[in-house]
Amino acid sequence: MTTPAARDRSRPVGSGSRLGVRARVLLVVVSLSALGLLLAGLLAFVAQSRAVDAQIDQALNQTVSEFQQLAAEGTDPETGTSFTDARTLIYATMQLSIPTTNEGMIGIIGDRIALTAPPAVQLRLEDDPELVAALAGASQGERIVLRTLTTAQRTYRFAVIPVHVERGGADGALVTGFDQDAEHARFNQVFRVYAYVALGAIAVVALAGAWISSRALRPITALRETAQVITESDLSRRIAVTGNDDLSELARTVNAMLDRLEDAFVSQRQLLDDVGHELRTPVTIVRGHLELMDPDDPDDARTTRDIAMGELLRMQRLVDDLMTLATVAHPDFVRPTPTDVGRLTDDVLDVLRPLAPRRWVVDARATSTLLVDAQRITQALVQLAANAVRYSAEGSTIAVGSAVQDGRLRFWVRDEGVGIASDEVPRVFERFVRGDRGRGTHDGAGLGLAIVTAIAQAHGGRAWVESVQGVGSTFTIDLPAATRPAPLPQAGPADGEHSGTEHDAGEERNEQWPRS
Repeated sequence: MTTPAARDRSRPVGSGSRLGVRARVLLVVVSLSALGLLLAGLLAFVAQSRAVDAQIDQALNQTVSEFQQLAAEGTDPETGTSFTDARTLIYATMQLSIPTTNEGMIGIIGDRIALTAPPAVQLRLEDDPELVAALAGASQGERIVLRTLTTAQRTYRFAVIPVHVERGGADGALVTGFDQDAEHARFNQVFRVYAYVALGAIAVVALAGAWISSRALRPITALRETAQVITESDLSRRIAVTGNDDLSELARTVNAMLDRLEDAFVSQRQLLDDVGHELRTPVTIVRGHLELMDPDDPDDARTTRDIAMGELLRMQRLVDDLMTLATVAHPDFVRPTPTDVGRLTDDVLDVLRPLAPRRWVVDARATSTLLVDAQRITQALVQLAANAVRYSAEGSTIAVGSAVQDGRLRFWVRDEGVGIASDEVPRVFERFVRGDRGRGTHDGAGLGLAIVTAIAQAHGGRAWVESVQGVGSTFTIDLPAATRPAPLPQAGPADGEHSGTEHDAGEERNEQWPRS
Protein backbone atom coordinates (compact mmCIF):
# COMPACT_ATOMS: atom_id res chain seq x y z
CA MET A 1 0.00 0.00 0.00
CA THR A 2 1.39 3.44 -0.95
CA THR A 3 1.25 6.13 1.69
CA PRO A 4 0.45 9.77 0.85
CA ALA A 5 3.99 10.75 1.80
CA ALA A 6 5.40 8.21 -0.67
CA ARG A 7 3.10 9.49 -3.39
CA ASP A 8 4.31 13.05 -2.73
CA ARG A 9 7.96 11.97 -3.01
CA SER A 10 7.33 10.17 -6.33
CA ARG A 11 5.37 13.00 -7.88
CA PRO A 12 7.04 14.15 -11.13
CA VAL A 13 8.53 17.65 -11.13
CA GLY A 14 7.51 20.07 -13.87
CA SER A 15 4.46 20.78 -15.96
CA GLY A 16 4.98 18.02 -18.50
CA SER A 17 5.90 20.54 -21.20
CA ARG A 18 8.98 20.02 -23.33
CA LEU A 19 9.79 23.71 -22.91
CA GLY A 20 11.74 24.98 -19.94
CA VAL A 21 10.44 27.55 -17.50
CA ARG A 22 12.39 30.40 -19.07
CA ALA A 23 11.21 29.43 -22.54
CA ARG A 24 7.57 29.32 -21.46
CA VAL A 25 7.75 32.71 -19.74
CA LEU A 26 9.51 34.19 -22.73
CA LEU A 27 6.95 32.67 -25.12
CA VAL A 28 4.03 34.21 -23.19
CA VAL A 29 5.63 37.66 -23.07
CA VAL A 30 6.58 37.67 -26.75
CA SER A 31 3.17 36.30 -27.80
CA LEU A 32 1.27 38.97 -25.88
CA SER A 33 3.53 41.70 -27.27
CA ALA A 34 3.11 40.42 -30.81
CA LEU A 35 -0.68 40.16 -30.39
CA GLY A 36 -0.90 43.72 -29.08
CA LEU A 37 1.19 45.11 -31.92
CA LEU A 38 -0.81 43.11 -34.46
CA LEU A 39 -4.16 44.37 -33.18
CA ALA A 40 -2.90 47.96 -33.05
CA GLY A 41 -1.61 47.66 -36.61
CA LEU A 42 -4.85 46.14 -37.91
CA LEU A 43 -6.99 48.82 -36.27
CA ALA A 44 -4.77 51.58 -37.63
CA PHE A 45 -4.81 49.96 -41.08
CA VAL A 46 -8.59 49.77 -41.17
CA ALA A 47 -8.96 53.35 -39.92
CA GLN A 48 -6.46 54.67 -42.46
CA SER A 49 -8.10 52.69 -45.27
CA ARG A 50 -11.46 54.21 -44.45
CA ALA A 51 -9.88 57.66 -44.26
CA VAL A 52 -8.42 57.23 -47.77
CA ASP A 53 -11.80 56.14 -49.12
CA ALA A 54 -13.41 59.17 -47.48
CA GLN A 55 -10.85 61.47 -49.10
CA ILE A 56 -11.58 59.93 -52.50
CA ASP A 57 -15.32 60.45 -52.05
CA GLN A 58 -14.73 64.01 -50.89
CA ALA A 59 -12.71 64.74 -54.04
CA LEU A 60 -15.40 63.18 -56.25
CA ASN A 61 -18.15 65.17 -54.54
CA GLN A 62 -16.13 68.34 -54.98
CA THR A 63 -15.84 67.63 -58.72
CA VAL A 64 -19.61 67.06 -58.87
CA SER A 65 -20.26 70.37 -57.08
CA GLU A 66 -17.91 72.25 -59.42
CA PHE A 67 -19.63 70.69 -62.43
CA GLN A 68 -23.09 71.62 -61.15
CA GLN A 69 -21.94 75.18 -60.50
CA LEU A 70 -20.47 75.44 -63.98
CA ALA A 71 -23.63 74.06 -65.55
CA ALA A 72 -25.83 76.53 -63.62
CA GLU A 73 -23.75 79.69 -63.81
CA GLY A 74 -21.06 79.14 -66.43
CA THR A 75 -21.04 80.33 -70.02
CA ASP A 76 -19.83 78.78 -73.22
CA PRO A 77 -16.40 80.41 -73.94
CA GLU A 78 -17.13 80.35 -77.69
CA THR A 79 -20.61 81.95 -77.64
CA GLY A 80 -20.56 83.78 -74.30
CA THR A 81 -23.99 82.34 -73.53
CA SER A 82 -25.24 79.41 -71.51
CA PHE A 83 -24.17 75.93 -72.61
CA THR A 84 -26.48 74.57 -75.29
CA ASP A 85 -25.22 70.97 -75.61
CA ALA A 86 -23.74 68.28 -73.39
CA ARG A 87 -20.47 67.95 -75.31
CA THR A 88 -19.54 71.62 -74.82
CA LEU A 89 -20.35 71.51 -71.12
CA ILE A 90 -18.37 68.31 -70.51
CA TYR A 91 -15.42 69.60 -72.55
CA ALA A 92 -15.35 72.89 -70.59
CA THR A 93 -15.43 70.97 -67.29
CA MET A 94 -12.53 68.72 -68.33
CA GLN A 95 -10.51 71.74 -69.44
CA LEU A 96 -11.01 73.50 -66.12
CA SER A 97 -10.26 70.39 -63.99
CA ILE A 98 -6.73 69.43 -62.94
CA PRO A 99 -6.76 65.68 -62.13
CA THR A 100 -4.45 64.42 -59.38
CA THR A 101 -1.88 61.66 -59.86
CA ASN A 102 -4.30 58.75 -59.62
CA GLU A 103 -7.38 60.48 -61.10
CA GLY A 104 -8.78 60.29 -64.59
CA MET A 105 -11.74 61.61 -66.64
CA ILE A 106 -13.72 60.73 -69.73
CA GLY A 107 -16.73 62.31 -71.49
CA ILE A 108 -19.50 60.15 -72.93
CA ILE A 109 -21.83 61.45 -75.64
CA GLY A 110 -24.66 59.10 -76.48
CA ASP A 111 -23.23 55.59 -76.25
CA ARG A 112 -19.59 56.30 -77.03
CA ILE A 113 -16.59 57.91 -75.39
CA ALA A 114 -16.18 61.24 -77.15
CA LEU A 115 -13.80 63.07 -74.85
CA THR A 116 -10.68 61.91 -72.98
CA ALA A 117 -8.32 63.54 -70.53
CA PRO A 118 -5.14 65.29 -71.74
CA PRO A 119 -2.12 63.00 -72.39
CA ALA A 120 -0.43 64.16 -69.19
CA VAL A 121 -3.10 62.41 -67.11
CA GLN A 122 -1.71 59.03 -66.07
CA LEU A 123 -4.95 57.20 -65.28
CA ARG A 124 -6.56 56.38 -68.64
CA LEU A 125 -10.11 55.29 -67.92
CA GLU A 126 -10.80 54.65 -71.60
CA ASP A 127 -8.09 51.95 -71.75
CA ASP A 128 -9.92 49.55 -69.41
CA PRO A 129 -12.49 47.56 -71.44
CA GLU A 130 -14.29 46.30 -68.33
CA LEU A 131 -14.79 49.82 -67.05
CA VAL A 132 -15.97 51.03 -70.44
CA ALA A 133 -18.48 48.17 -70.59
CA ALA A 134 -19.76 49.03 -67.11
CA LEU A 135 -20.39 52.62 -68.24
CA ALA A 136 -22.77 51.60 -71.03
CA GLY A 137 -25.96 53.66 -70.76
CA ALA A 138 -24.37 56.16 -68.39
CA SER A 139 -25.64 59.10 -70.43
CA GLN A 140 -29.21 57.88 -69.95
CA GLY A 141 -29.09 58.04 -66.17
CA GLU A 142 -31.18 60.47 -64.20
CA ARG A 143 -29.01 60.96 -61.11
CA ILE A 144 -25.39 61.24 -60.09
CA VAL A 145 -23.93 57.88 -58.97
CA LEU A 146 -20.76 57.05 -56.96
CA ARG A 147 -19.58 53.50 -57.61
CA THR A 148 -16.73 51.11 -56.88
CA LEU A 149 -15.68 48.68 -59.60
CA THR A 150 -12.89 46.07 -59.59
CA THR A 151 -11.54 45.02 -62.96
CA ALA A 152 -8.60 42.90 -64.05
CA GLN A 153 -6.44 46.05 -64.07
CA ARG A 154 -7.36 47.79 -60.81
CA THR A 155 -10.13 48.89 -58.47
CA TYR A 156 -11.89 52.16 -59.36
CA ARG A 157 -13.90 54.59 -57.26
CA PHE A 158 -15.71 56.88 -59.69
CA ALA A 159 -18.63 59.26 -60.13
CA VAL A 160 -21.02 59.24 -63.12
CA ILE A 161 -22.59 62.65 -63.77
CA PRO A 162 -25.39 62.50 -66.40
CA VAL A 163 -25.70 65.61 -68.59
CA HIS A 164 -29.07 66.54 -70.13
CA VAL A 165 -29.40 69.88 -71.89
CA GLU A 166 -32.93 71.20 -72.12
CA ARG A 167 -32.36 72.90 -75.48
CA GLY A 168 -31.76 69.60 -77.25
CA GLY A 169 -28.79 67.63 -78.49
CA ALA A 170 -27.43 64.24 -77.50
CA ASP A 171 -27.27 63.37 -73.86
CA GLY A 172 -23.91 62.75 -72.24
CA ALA A 173 -22.15 61.92 -69.03
CA LEU A 174 -18.98 63.03 -67.30
CA VAL A 175 -17.08 60.21 -65.57
CA THR A 176 -14.34 61.08 -63.08
CA GLY A 177 -12.63 58.39 -61.07
CA PHE A 178 -9.66 57.36 -58.95
CA ASP A 179 -7.37 54.35 -58.95
CA GLN A 180 -8.32 53.16 -55.48
CA ASP A 181 -5.49 50.61 -55.32
CA ALA A 182 -2.87 53.26 -56.04
CA GLU A 183 -4.33 55.59 -53.44
CA HIS A 184 -4.19 52.84 -50.83
CA ALA A 185 -0.63 51.97 -51.85
CA ARG A 186 0.49 55.40 -50.67
CA PHE A 187 -0.10 54.52 -47.05
CA ASN A 188 0.71 50.80 -47.41
CA GLN A 189 4.38 51.77 -47.29
CA VAL A 190 3.79 53.32 -43.89
CA PHE A 191 2.40 50.05 -42.59
CA ARG A 192 5.28 48.10 -44.07
CA VAL A 193 7.58 50.32 -42.02
CA TYR A 194 5.31 49.72 -39.04
CA ALA A 195 5.66 45.96 -39.58
CA TYR A 196 9.45 46.22 -39.54
CA VAL A 197 9.37 48.38 -36.42
CA ALA A 198 6.98 45.92 -34.78
CA LEU A 199 9.31 43.02 -35.57
CA GLY A 200 12.20 44.98 -34.11
CA ALA A 201 10.15 45.74 -31.01
CA ILE A 202 9.30 42.05 -30.63
CA ALA A 203 12.99 41.19 -30.94
CA VAL A 204 13.86 43.74 -28.26
CA VAL A 205 11.13 42.36 -26.01
CA ALA A 206 12.43 38.84 -26.60
CA LEU A 207 16.01 39.83 -25.79
CA ALA A 208 14.97 41.79 -22.71
CA GLY A 209 12.73 38.96 -21.55
CA ALA A 210 15.47 36.42 -22.10
CA TRP A 211 17.95 38.50 -20.11
CA ILE A 212 15.54 39.11 -17.23
CA SER A 213 14.37 35.49 -17.03
CA SER A 214 17.95 34.27 -17.31
CA ARG A 215 19.02 36.34 -14.33
CA ALA A 216 15.97 35.26 -12.35
CA LEU A 217 16.59 31.55 -13.01
CA ARG A 218 20.40 31.63 -13.02
CA PRO A 219 20.84 29.78 -9.69
CA ILE A 220 18.81 26.86 -11.05
CA THR A 221 20.08 26.68 -14.63
CA ALA A 222 23.76 27.67 -14.35
CA LEU A 223 25.18 24.14 -14.60
CA ARG A 224 22.79 23.04 -17.37
CA GLU A 225 23.40 26.15 -19.51
CA THR A 226 27.16 25.86 -19.17
CA ALA A 227 27.06 22.20 -20.17
CA GLN A 228 24.89 23.01 -23.22
CA VAL A 229 27.26 25.74 -24.41
CA ILE A 230 30.20 23.37 -24.06
CA THR A 231 28.60 20.52 -25.97
CA GLU A 232 27.05 22.60 -28.72
CA SER A 233 29.33 25.47 -29.62
CA ASP A 234 32.41 26.21 -27.53
CA LEU A 235 34.90 23.65 -26.23
CA SER A 236 36.92 26.32 -24.44
CA ARG A 237 34.20 26.85 -21.85
CA ARG A 238 34.45 24.94 -18.58
CA ILE A 239 32.00 24.18 -15.81
CA ALA A 240 32.62 26.23 -12.68
CA VAL A 241 33.49 23.82 -9.86
CA THR A 242 32.77 24.60 -6.21
CA GLY A 243 32.78 22.19 -3.31
CA ASN A 244 33.88 18.58 -3.04
CA ASP A 245 30.65 16.62 -3.48
CA ASP A 246 29.80 14.12 -6.20
CA LEU A 247 28.59 16.84 -8.56
CA SER A 248 31.89 18.66 -8.18
CA GLU A 249 33.81 15.47 -9.01
CA LEU A 250 31.62 14.95 -12.06
CA ALA A 251 32.26 18.54 -13.21
CA ARG A 252 36.03 18.01 -12.81
CA THR A 253 35.86 14.80 -14.81
CA VAL A 254 33.90 16.54 -17.61
CA ASN A 255 36.38 19.43 -17.64
CA ALA A 256 39.30 17.01 -18.01
CA MET A 257 37.52 15.26 -20.88
CA LEU A 258 36.88 18.61 -22.57
CA ASP A 259 40.57 19.47 -22.27
CA ARG A 260 41.47 16.32 -24.18
CA LEU A 261 38.75 16.90 -26.78
CA GLU A 262 39.78 20.52 -27.35
CA ASP A 263 43.43 19.54 -27.86
CA ALA A 264 42.39 16.84 -30.33
CA PHE A 265 40.10 19.17 -32.29
CA VAL A 266 42.70 21.97 -32.42
CA SER A 267 45.36 19.56 -33.68
CA GLN A 268 42.98 18.20 -36.30
CA ARG A 269 42.00 21.67 -37.56
CA GLN A 270 45.62 22.77 -37.71
CA LEU A 271 46.59 19.62 -39.60
CA LEU A 272 43.87 20.11 -42.23
CA ASP A 273 44.67 23.79 -42.67
CA ASP A 274 48.41 23.11 -42.88
CA VAL A 275 47.99 20.39 -45.49
CA GLY A 276 45.79 22.54 -47.72
CA HIS A 277 48.11 25.54 -47.40
CA GLU A 278 51.40 23.71 -47.83
CA LEU A 279 50.51 21.62 -50.88
CA ARG A 280 49.46 24.56 -53.07
CA THR A 281 52.93 26.01 -53.62
CA PRO A 282 54.73 22.77 -54.68
CA VAL A 283 51.90 21.97 -57.07
CA THR A 284 52.20 25.46 -58.58
CA ILE A 285 55.95 25.05 -59.05
CA VAL A 286 55.62 21.64 -60.74
CA ARG A 287 52.84 22.87 -63.00
CA GLY A 288 54.78 26.01 -63.91
CA HIS A 289 57.89 24.06 -64.91
CA LEU A 290 55.84 21.56 -66.91
CA GLU A 291 54.05 24.36 -68.77
CA LEU A 292 57.35 26.05 -69.64
CA MET A 293 59.20 22.85 -70.54
CA ASP A 294 60.28 22.32 -74.15
CA PRO A 295 59.52 18.61 -74.78
CA ASP A 296 61.87 18.62 -77.77
CA ASP A 297 64.83 19.76 -75.64
CA PRO A 298 66.28 16.76 -73.73
CA ASP A 299 68.23 18.97 -71.32
CA ASP A 300 65.18 21.08 -70.53
CA ALA A 301 63.04 17.98 -70.08
CA ARG A 302 65.65 16.39 -67.80
CA THR A 303 65.99 19.57 -65.73
CA THR A 304 62.22 19.92 -65.43
CA ARG A 305 61.95 16.26 -64.42
CA ASP A 306 64.55 16.74 -61.71
CA ILE A 307 62.75 19.82 -60.38
CA ALA A 308 59.37 18.06 -60.51
CA MET A 309 60.74 14.99 -58.74
CA GLY A 310 62.31 17.20 -56.10
CA GLU A 311 59.00 18.99 -55.52
CA LEU A 312 57.09 15.71 -55.43
CA LEU A 313 59.51 14.32 -52.89
CA ARG A 314 59.11 17.50 -50.86
CA MET A 315 55.33 17.18 -51.08
CA GLN A 316 55.55 13.60 -49.85
CA ARG A 317 57.75 14.73 -46.99
CA LEU A 318 55.37 17.61 -46.24
CA VAL A 319 52.46 15.22 -45.83
CA ASP A 320 54.47 13.23 -43.30
CA ASP A 321 55.98 16.23 -41.52
CA LEU A 322 52.73 18.17 -41.19
CA MET A 323 51.41 15.32 -39.06
CA THR A 324 53.87 16.47 -36.38
CA LEU A 325 53.74 20.23 -36.99
CA ALA A 326 52.21 20.75 -33.56
CA THR A 327 55.44 19.36 -32.05
CA VAL A 328 58.04 21.36 -33.99
CA ALA A 329 60.76 20.44 -31.47
CA HIS A 330 60.70 16.84 -32.69
CA PRO A 331 64.31 15.79 -33.52
CA ASP A 332 63.39 14.76 -37.07
CA PHE A 333 61.55 17.95 -37.95
CA VAL A 334 64.75 19.32 -39.48
CA ARG A 335 67.73 17.23 -40.66
CA PRO A 336 70.68 19.62 -41.03
CA THR A 337 73.45 18.56 -43.39
CA PRO A 338 76.50 20.45 -44.67
CA THR A 339 75.11 22.72 -47.36
CA ASP A 340 76.69 25.20 -49.76
CA VAL A 341 74.61 28.27 -48.83
CA GLY A 342 75.44 30.18 -52.03
CA ARG A 343 74.43 27.24 -54.22
CA LEU A 344 71.27 26.82 -52.13
CA THR A 345 70.40 30.50 -52.72
CA ASP A 346 70.78 30.09 -56.48
CA ASP A 347 68.74 26.86 -56.48
CA VAL A 348 65.95 28.59 -54.57
CA LEU A 349 65.85 31.37 -57.18
CA ASP A 350 65.52 28.75 -59.94
CA VAL A 351 62.64 27.16 -58.07
CA LEU A 352 60.89 30.52 -57.58
CA ARG A 353 60.92 31.78 -61.16
CA PRO A 354 57.76 29.94 -62.30
CA LEU A 355 55.72 31.28 -59.37
CA ALA A 356 54.75 34.55 -61.09
CA PRO A 357 55.94 37.14 -63.66
CA ARG A 358 58.22 39.13 -61.37
CA ARG A 359 61.79 40.44 -61.67
CA TRP A 360 63.55 37.74 -59.65
CA VAL A 361 67.02 38.74 -58.40
CA VAL A 362 69.64 37.66 -55.87
CA ASP A 363 70.61 40.48 -53.52
CA ALA A 364 73.59 38.61 -52.13
CA ARG A 365 74.78 35.07 -51.49
CA ALA A 366 76.90 33.64 -48.71
CA THR A 367 79.93 31.60 -49.74
CA SER A 368 80.02 29.32 -46.69
CA THR A 369 79.16 25.68 -46.20
CA LEU A 370 77.01 25.40 -43.09
CA LEU A 371 74.69 22.93 -41.37
CA VAL A 372 71.11 23.57 -42.50
CA ASP A 373 68.20 21.49 -43.74
CA ALA A 374 68.20 22.55 -47.40
CA GLN A 375 64.69 21.31 -48.10
CA ARG A 376 63.26 23.06 -45.03
CA ILE A 377 65.05 26.31 -45.88
CA THR A 378 63.76 26.01 -49.46
CA GLN A 379 60.28 25.42 -48.07
CA ALA A 380 60.50 28.54 -45.89
CA LEU A 381 61.87 30.76 -48.67
CA VAL A 382 59.23 29.50 -51.11
CA GLN A 383 56.58 30.39 -48.54
CA LEU A 384 58.00 33.89 -48.18
CA ALA A 385 58.26 34.31 -51.96
CA ALA A 386 54.70 33.10 -52.49
CA ASN A 387 53.60 35.60 -49.87
CA ALA A 388 55.53 38.36 -51.69
CA VAL A 389 53.88 37.40 -55.00
CA ARG A 390 50.43 37.71 -53.48
CA TYR A 391 51.06 41.24 -52.34
CA SER A 392 53.12 42.75 -55.17
CA ALA A 393 52.41 43.95 -58.67
CA GLU A 394 53.32 42.10 -61.84
CA GLY A 395 56.80 43.03 -63.03
CA SER A 396 57.96 44.30 -59.64
CA THR A 397 61.18 43.05 -58.06
CA ILE A 398 61.32 40.16 -55.62
CA ALA A 399 64.81 39.46 -54.29
CA VAL A 400 66.26 36.59 -52.28
CA GLY A 401 69.58 36.64 -50.50
CA SER A 402 71.84 35.03 -47.93
CA ALA A 403 74.69 36.33 -45.80
CA VAL A 404 76.86 35.34 -42.86
CA GLN A 405 77.54 38.01 -40.26
CA ASP A 406 78.71 37.86 -36.64
CA GLY A 407 78.27 34.09 -36.46
CA ARG A 408 74.71 34.23 -37.82
CA LEU A 409 73.36 32.94 -41.12
CA ARG A 410 70.60 35.03 -42.61
CA PHE A 411 68.26 34.35 -45.51
CA TRP A 412 65.79 36.98 -46.70
CA VAL A 413 63.09 37.68 -49.25
CA ARG A 414 62.50 41.29 -50.27
CA ASP A 415 59.52 42.58 -52.26
CA GLU A 416 58.25 45.89 -53.59
CA GLY A 417 54.66 45.29 -52.54
CA VAL A 418 52.37 47.58 -50.62
CA GLY A 419 53.87 46.73 -47.26
CA ILE A 420 52.31 45.82 -43.92
CA ALA A 421 50.50 48.15 -41.55
CA SER A 422 52.49 48.77 -38.37
CA ASP A 423 49.70 47.45 -36.15
CA GLU A 424 49.70 44.13 -38.06
CA VAL A 425 53.47 43.52 -38.02
CA PRO A 426 53.67 42.04 -34.48
CA ARG A 427 51.14 39.32 -35.37
CA VAL A 428 51.93 38.33 -38.94
CA PHE A 429 53.87 35.22 -37.87
CA GLU A 430 51.07 33.84 -35.70
CA ARG A 431 49.02 30.93 -36.89
CA PHE A 432 45.77 31.68 -38.69
CA VAL A 433 46.45 35.42 -38.69
CA ARG A 434 45.92 36.99 -42.11
CA GLY A 435 46.30 40.75 -42.12
CA ASP A 436 44.45 42.80 -44.75
CA ARG A 437 47.45 45.08 -45.44
CA GLY A 438 45.28 47.07 -47.79
CA ARG A 439 45.79 44.47 -50.48
CA GLY A 440 42.40 42.79 -50.76
CA THR A 441 41.50 39.21 -49.99
CA HIS A 442 43.85 36.34 -50.87
CA ASP A 443 43.57 32.60 -50.55
CA GLY A 444 45.37 30.91 -47.68
CA ALA A 445 44.73 29.78 -44.15
CA GLY A 446 47.24 32.17 -42.61
CA LEU A 447 49.76 29.41 -41.91
CA GLY A 448 52.64 30.16 -44.27
CA LEU A 449 54.49 32.60 -42.02
CA ALA A 450 53.80 30.43 -38.97
CA ILE A 451 55.49 27.52 -40.75
CA VAL A 452 58.43 29.79 -41.60
CA THR A 453 58.77 30.61 -37.91
CA ALA A 454 58.57 26.92 -36.98
CA ILE A 455 61.37 26.07 -39.44
CA ALA A 456 63.54 28.92 -38.13
CA GLN A 457 62.99 27.91 -34.52
CA ALA A 458 63.70 24.26 -35.33
CA HIS A 459 67.12 25.41 -36.57
CA GLY A 460 67.62 27.34 -33.33
CA GLY A 461 66.86 30.68 -34.97
CA ARG A 462 64.01 33.09 -35.52
CA ALA A 463 62.15 35.02 -38.24
CA TRP A 464 61.10 38.65 -38.45
CA VAL A 465 59.93 41.30 -40.91
CA GLU A 466 60.72 44.90 -41.72
CA SER A 467 58.02 46.69 -43.72
CA VAL A 468 57.12 50.17 -44.94
CA GLN A 469 53.69 50.65 -46.41
CA GLY A 470 53.87 51.66 -50.04
CA VAL A 471 57.53 50.59 -50.30
CA GLY A 472 57.65 46.88 -49.55
CA SER A 473 58.65 44.25 -47.00
CA THR A 474 61.75 42.23 -46.15
CA PHE A 475 61.27 38.91 -44.36
CA THR A 476 64.42 37.56 -42.68
CA ILE A 477 65.30 34.11 -41.31
CA ASP A 478 68.14 34.34 -38.81
CA LEU A 479 69.96 31.07 -37.91
CA PRO A 480 73.16 30.10 -36.08
CA ALA A 481 76.02 29.75 -38.57
CA ALA A 482 76.73 26.20 -37.40
CA THR A 483 79.43 24.02 -38.95
CA ARG A 484 78.84 21.05 -36.63
CA PRO A 485 75.73 19.56 -34.99
CA ALA A 486 74.34 21.62 -32.13
CA PRO A 487 72.14 20.65 -29.16
CA LEU A 488 68.40 20.54 -29.63
CA PRO A 489 67.05 24.08 -30.16
CA GLN A 490 65.51 25.93 -27.29
CA ALA A 491 62.25 27.81 -27.56
CA GLY A 492 62.60 30.70 -29.99
CA PRO A 493 61.39 34.25 -29.60
CA ALA A 494 57.73 35.16 -29.56
CA ASP A 495 55.84 34.93 -32.81
CA GLY A 496 55.85 38.10 -34.82
CA GLU A 497 59.16 39.62 -33.59
CA HIS A 498 60.12 42.26 -36.10
CA SER A 499 63.51 43.73 -35.22
CA GLY A 500 65.76 45.06 -37.98
CA THR A 501 68.80 43.67 -39.78
CA GLU A 502 71.39 44.68 -42.38
CA HIS A 503 72.38 42.61 -45.41
CA ASP A 504 75.94 42.51 -46.69
CA ALA A 505 78.62 40.13 -47.97
CA GLY A 506 78.53 38.07 -51.12
CA GLU A 507 78.19 38.98 -54.74
CA GLU A 508 75.08 40.09 -56.60
CA ARG A 509 73.34 38.60 -59.59
CA ASN A 510 70.33 40.19 -61.32
CA GLU A 511 68.03 38.11 -63.53
CA GLN A 512 64.74 39.22 -65.01
CA TRP A 513 61.67 37.09 -65.62
CA PRO A 514 61.33 36.43 -69.40
CA ARG A 515 58.22 38.04 -70.80
CA SER A 516 56.18 36.27 -73.43
